[in-house]
Amino acid sequence: TYKILYNDAVAMTGGQAHEGGLLPAQIAAEVLGAGVARLEVMSDQPQTFDLSGFPPGMKVHHRGNLQAVQSELSQVKGVTVLLYEQTCATEKRRRRKRGLADDPLRRVMINPEVCEGCGDCGIQSNCVAILPLETPLGTKRAIDQSACNKDFSCLKGFCPSFVTIDGGQLRKPDAVGGAPEDLPDPAPVLTLNQPRSILLTGVGGTGVVTVGALIGMAAHLEGKGVGLIDMAGLAQKGGAVTTHIRLAAHPDQINAIRIAPGGADLMLGCDALTSAGKSAVMLLNPDGHIVANTYEMMTGAFVRNRDFRLPGKDMRERLEAAVPEGHALLTDATDLARHLLGDTIGANLFLLGVAWQKGLIPLGRAAIAEAIRLNGVAIDLNLSAFAWGRAWAVDPDRIETRSTRPNAAPDTLDVLIEDRSARLTAYQNAAYAAEYATFIQKVAAQDPDPDRRLTRATARNLYKLMAYKDEFEVARLLTNDSFEAAIHSQFEGDYRITHHLAPPMLPGTDPATGRPKKRAFGPWIRPALRGLAKLKWLRGTWADPFGYTAERRMERALIDDYRDGMKAILSDLTMESYEDALQLADLPNEIRGFGPVKHASATAYQEKWIALEAKYLEMKLEKRVA
Repeated sequence: TYKILYNDAVAMTGGQAHEGGLLPAQIAAEVLGAGVARLEVMSDQPQTFDLSGFPPGMKVHHRGNLQAVQSELSQVKGVTVLLYEQTCATEKRRRRKRGLADDPLRRVMINPEVCEGCGDCGIQSNCVAILPLETPLGTKRAIDQSACNKDFSCLKGFCPSFVTIDGGQLRKPDAVGGAPEDLPDPAPVLTLNQPRSILLTGVGGTGVVTVGALIGMAAHLEGKGVGLIDMAGLAQKGGAVTTHIRLAAHPDQINAIRIAPGGADLMLGCDALTSAGKSAVMLLNPDGHIVANTYEMMTGAFVRNRDFRLPGKDMRERLEAAVPEGHALLTDATDLARHLLGDTIGANLFLLGVAWQKGLIPLGRAAIAEAIRLNGVAIDLNLSAFAWGRAWAVDPDRIETRSTRPNAAPDTLDVLIEDRSARLTAYQNAAYAAEYATFIQKVAAQDPDPDRRLTRATARNLYKLMAYKDEFEVARLLTNDSFEAAIHSQFEGDYRITHHLAPPMLPGTDPATGRPKKRAFGPWIRPALRGLAKLKWLRGTWADPFGYTAERRMERALIDDYRDGMKAILSDLTMESYEDALQLADLPNEIRGFGPVKHASATAYQEKWIALEAKYLEMKLEKRVA
């Protein structure tokens, strides 16, 4: 099967121009004329697809049926073609910002308390707007509202933590119009007494090319010489992008634009990974300067590996080592932009403001402001981002205090036990929490390590198993005050909350995934969820309507098996076997998700436990014989 991906430029209406020169009907005619055995058409909006010019009887499939259509075509003898029509998601987002495309009044939000960090939403959507969220209970998921392309395919993840917010709009922080204005002009560090080179590094779709264009326009407004080259590559799909900029006092001083190794006077690093890459660092002048964003934007590896981490510390050290001490200014501009401006897209203009205030951009502030106005997109936000960057350069500590940081995980064993006990009391009752605390105290009494690492691991993982998210708990977490406050803090106006759930009592299977079918439930479901949450006292009793399912029986068995396994390990634990015991104690962290996702991870966990336990016992036996 040949897949032909077609990106349209405008609405699918007959006779209008499209990118690429050929209409979908013309592409279909060409491949059918070549004698293909079968042609199928797919679109994200099949209801508006124009079938004029296609063979009679042609059907347009929704993209959600991609796997089913591909499977069907695989059974056809001969060459088959799948024609897939959809506008690039990044291009859609650009048009929406410019008012050139409809912007659906719908947003997706994840309840982090319900989220298990299984990563199934990323697997289903392959979307880079799904970010890791560090919480006291581990790494969960969050939606970057600034990067979300409103594709909504993440909702296919088998998880009840997703809600959609229909209507209303994102709440803007008061800081958008409150950036400090009484800032001193900087002493110039880089001047145009000679041509200067600026290297912009970042990720496509985040405004890197726009920043380069703003610098170029500002130089043009001042009559300076300027040359730009954008190295975009696959940037539109979230890949690395760099822009080479040459500035000079007069246009006739601009010769070669591309920056040679060792030629960049300034790196404006809009993405930490791209900036720290060898190809970017090698372009820096040994006496050059770096102003870079330390925010760790996830790569495609995060979709494939739910525990993927970028080497943040190594990237920062690499940047700092590339220039003389004091020449590298590193800050999490994305986090600051999110809290100061309500939009992470302002991070790059924030960095430009930092660089200008430090005297590293040899152009006038008025020219840069005028270039922002001429660009005509999000003028107030971009001017505010530039001003806040300047303010950070003058007094970073004062600006940092405006940015809220996530709560840190408990740092002592006593605090950890107290935190998890309080959560289990809210989950079930005080007796259930006391059962947990008693077991952990017994582990602590037999833990030979002064740092009690095994006890900490057991405390985290036994809590995870005991606080399994059944229907009662999901209902409680979806309707608690903290989640409603989180929604209110992000959205304003007239909005409604929709939950996306797969209740076990409702029949139906998703034809695309083969999993239980998820359904949308409007605001009417919230009172029902609150009522269900109050019935948590039924959990584990003969009257528990959900306790007889295979999933709930499995979850209760996992608790007993884990406690029995830890008792066996503790019976003859020594420091020689400590690391192996620690690996076993931490293994339940791999059990994540709901329904079929959790079943798969629990099966893998049990297989690993059996293998590691056998290895552990074999090692203990060998030492006894020795």
